[in-house]
Amino acid sequence: MISESNSFVKGVVLGGAFCMLVTLLGHIKVGHGTKAHHHEHHHIQAPNKEDVLNLSEGERVELSKSIRVYCIILVKPKDLGHWAAVKETWSKHCDKVEFYSSENVKVFDSVALNTNDLWMMMRKAYKITYERYKDEFSWFFLAYPTTFAIIENLKYFLLKKDPSQPFYIGHTVKSGDLEYVDGEGGIVLSIESLTRLSRVLEDSDKCPEQGGMIWKLAEDKQLAICLKYTGVFAENAEDAEGKDVFNTKSVGALIKEAMSTHPQQVVDGCCSDMAITFSGLAPNHMHVMMYGVYRLRPYGHTYNDALVFLPPAGSDND
Repeated sequence: MISESNSFVKGVVLGGAFCMLVTLLGHIKVGHGTKAHHHEHHHIQAPNKEDVLNLSEGERVELSKSIRVYCIILVKPKDLGHWAAVKETWSKHCDKVEFYSSENVKVFDSVALNTNDLWMMMRKAYKITYERYKDEFSWFFLAYPTTFAIIENLKYFLLKKDPSQPFYIGHTVKSGDLEYVDGEGGIVLSIESLTRLSRVLEDSDKCPEQGGMIWKLAEDKQLAICLKYTGVFAENAEDAEGKDVFNTKSVGALIKEAMSTHPQQVVDGCCSDMAITFSGLAPNHMHVMMYGVYRLRPYGHTYNDALVFLPPAGSDND
């Protein structure tokens, strides 16, 4: 659940600390830097907590039910360990999750895409998602198997965002003249953006499957190019203090950085209280994160969150 105190980030930090111990502070895989380089892009923030508190109880309940997130996880057979960890942990909090695999894998259910190229996988996954779920979901979250996500925080962040507007959200990076959402931190599209993407995917000149310069780019950059042709631009997600909420590093790596740069303020220097994703986690670290984020609680502490995001019906998630 969404905590409006420091309890959430304390739990995350504890989880991250365990991850650091497991890896002896030295073997945690990291992605790109968590702080975006200085560049011009849109910055969008989580809703104001006071505005949420001013809503009636009925309005809060209706609002919490209205935000439904479909999760897309891109996987390959070599990712079986991460695949299992994601399936057993945070993905249970999605309203619906499906794993899109490069090929059919007998041990897990998945949508076989029959290609090993990540750009082709991403294209096919988005196309299938639109065809099947365009009338069922308004928000679509794509992640890699090394990503850990707190879906309740994502829902809170999206609370006052209109999915009929072209949102393309995450950790924004600038590469030359191109601004794109780094796939390592997860990518969020509104139904409007997914609709526009589904159309441009059919235009081989603007959004080719292969060939030309675009083929040489990473899949998250290619996605940004295709979306740009439709008038959809990358937006960096931040909390009220301007901290990134989609992180492209693990909690352990962020803690180590904070201990070096802000030794007296490790918690404040590490991560946002409303962090949505962390990246570069090993499978066992995901289970530790589940403990720190969802299970560890101080006895006698009362949580007074303004909204409650209930798990999908029949879910066995934490």
